[in-house]
Amino acid sequence: MPIHESGQMYLETIYILSQKSTYVRAIDVGEQLGFSKPSVIRALSILKRDGHVSVDDSGAITLTESGLAIAQTMYTRHTILSQMLMKLGVDEKTATEDACRIEHVISEKSFSAVRAHMEQVLNAHKKLP
Repeated sequence: MPIHESGQMYLETIYILSQKSTYVRAIDVGEQLGFSKPSVIRALSILKRDGHVSVDDSGAITLTESGLAIAQTMYTRHTILSQMLMKLGVDEKTATEDACRIEHVISEKSFSAVRAHMEQVLNAHKKLP
């Protein structure tokens, strides 16, 4: 079952929060995304049902293997797309916001081309004095 954009955003947010803290709670996710607690609880129940997260008795949220794979994909896309836009002269705030939208709709084929190009650009700059 394909995961919706909102699910991808939740997984990416859980991933980012888990890099900063060993304990991620629904309230943390809600604060990060600016969503209400009922919205977060509903989304988490769907992600749990679909096998992307687990929530223990204390409320700690953990990404499953599938959830982690999706989250890392979204995070990588976001990071590379943000870098690309900033290299093109877009300010950081706009680049980050636009990358957040693009990361969910870009095809794997197009993203692979963007990634390869960005690697060339970054490697070329490393060789400069």
